[in-house]
This record gives sequence, structure tokens and C-alpha cells, in this order.
Amino acid sequence: MAVKIRLRRIGAKKKPLYRVIVAHSQSPRDGRFIETIGHYNPRANPAQIAVNEARIHHWLERGAQPTETVKSLLRRIGVWQKLASA
Repeated sequence: MAVKIRLRRIGAKKKPLYRVIVAHSQSPRDGRFIETIGHYNPRANPAQIAVNEARIHHWLERGAQPTETVKSLLRRIGVWQKLASA
């Protein structure tokens, strides 16, 4: 089964917060997951993004595929460029 690095929505109605998680690709968005590796708050100005770079690198080495949204967040904070050059 394929593994994805994706966002899991938490927070109240109309006040979203997201956790960056590792989950099986067929699990529901807010369902079962393997590990939490960061969080994302789009409501802050500027948006707050915090991830565990070591764990992202670990999962990418093992074949996990980030979603387009997670990939763009990693690019925004400069983690994707570090991983690409490593």
C-alpha cells in the first residue's frame, strides 16, 4: 500500500488548522495515520509552518509521496530544496 505525506484538518468550523501527517493513501483525510511530522496554520499572518525535517527525509527515503499541497508548503519554507540537493 502506498504511503502519502499529506494534511489532516483539525480546528473549529471556519477556523482550520492542519497537521502534516504520514498516512496510507487509502485512509480517509481525518482517519487513521502513521505519524504526525508537523503542523500548518494558514490563518496566522504570515502562515505558520513547522515540520520535522529529519522525519520528512526519513519517509521520503522510504518511498512516501507528498501531496502537491505539502510539496508547495515544503518549498515555501525551503525544506524541499534542501532535500533535493541532499
